[in-house]
Amino acid sequence: MLPSLSKVACLALVTMVTAGANAPTARAQDSSSTTPAESQHSPKDLRLANYLSGTQFIGKFTVDGQDVAKTETYTITSCEKLDLPDVFRFKARIKYGDVDQEVPLDLKVLWSGNTPVITLDSLWIPTMGTFDARVLIQPGKEAGRYAGTWQHGDHGGHLFGKIVKIEETANQPTETK
Repeated sequence: MLPSLSKVACLALVTMVTAGANAPTARAQDSSSTTPAESQHSPKDLRLANYLSGTQFIGKFTVDGQDVAKTETYTITSCEKLDLPDVFRFKARIKYGDVDQEVPLDLKVLWSGNTPVITLDSLWIPTMGTFDARVLIQPGKEAGRYAGTWQHGDHGGHLFGKIVKIEETANQPTETK
């Protein structure tokens, strides 16, 4: 039997956002270096981390074989590029059912040209299972967009929506299911 759709959808995006949750922590910078850590990161990595900090992903997700898309909302309180290749640390608020917590998550973000892609490959999350996902991020001046696919065992689907700054979401109603 499938878990509740709200839980599956939340897990899908959380999984995308937690792709590197089990990644090793960033190593300390060599103390002999006088260059700030940020200078080791590419400008596009720093722009992405700055763009995603303080945002909400507000949109819909689908489950294959079901007609109705469900509403989803995820909050990224901060995002920073780590010293590990392709790894970013997201502080994400995970909210579904009785769960409401903020956790730091290290995730892999790969680039397709100038498009960042949150990438999950057979990531096992304790008590949740194994997930695969790809989520493309399209920054925008007023609101960006996200779109992707998720897979959890024998079921999966799509997710899509807007990326807005947290302060801009105060007047937007959210639907819960």
